[in-house]
Amino acid sequence: MAAVSLFCIGLLALAGTAHAQPLEEVPFITSPDNVTLEMLSSAGVKRGDHVIDLGSGDGRIVILAAKKFEATGLGVEIDPSLVEKSKANARNAGVADKVEFRVQDLFTTDLAPATVITMYLLPEVNLKLRPALLALKPGTRIVSHDWDMGDWKPDRTTVVPVPDKAVGREKSSKIHLWTVPAKVGGLWCASGLLRGASITLTQTYQTFTGTLAWRDRTRELAGSISGAELRTPAGSSGELVLQASGDELRIASAQGNLALAQGASFRRASGTTCS
Repeated sequence: MAAVSLFCIGLLALAGTAHAQPLEEVPFITSPDNVTLEMLSSAGVKRGDHVIDLGSGDGRIVILAAKKFEATGLGVEIDPSLVEKSKANARNAGVADKVEFRVQDLFTTDLAPATVITMYLLPEVNLKLRPALLALKPGTRIVSHDWDMGDWKPDRTTVVPVPDKAVGREKSSKIHLWTVPAKVGGLWCASGLLRGASITLTQTYQTFTGTLAWRDRTRELAGSISGAELRTPAGSSGELVLQASGDELRIASAQGNLALAQGASFRRASGTTCS
């Protein structure tokens, strides 16, 4: 993202936040090239990706995504003059056919087409956006410059040196990355070879705990979710990898006494039991 969103700062000013300034007094603060490059690299942007930058400023991150990584992109910005500047920058960079810039409220923007979302917003705005981000397709990557998402902890954080940084005391920037996890909490019921088995899961963002029950045996489950993949670490029972797809949960890989169950499927229960 090119700059701390003027829209976000304006919200804080209207709310009477202690250190907020009137909108017209807030400077336009660009993100250095090494920061925008790290944001896109951290998300693994590539051809076929569609990047949506929320508060796109002069358009630099969307333009870089198209020019260097061959992605398409959309920049959303409320300042019309910056949108016009972004369009001119895209033409000069030769990527005007791959990117679009709109004068638009980021809270009303349709985020569903994105495979990657980039942001340089303030913490309060990140939190307000969080429900919409968590509702996106599993595997969508979210990258935030400096600010986090509260108790939704990032999957990875990298630090980039910024000697001339104008905001804050630290002369570095944090690049936070999240991958939207599939929604897997609840009861899942097996069919086929494992008919009668069940998986009960409790999910907290990209982590889960639960129990796999089959006949008179149970196995405690705990692990992480990356997009549509659930993975338990290898232990005494071996690693277990589950793949979520809508209302189906499939054993993609299993070791130990579940090895023969590889490929078995579970369906999300419509009630509180599997009967």
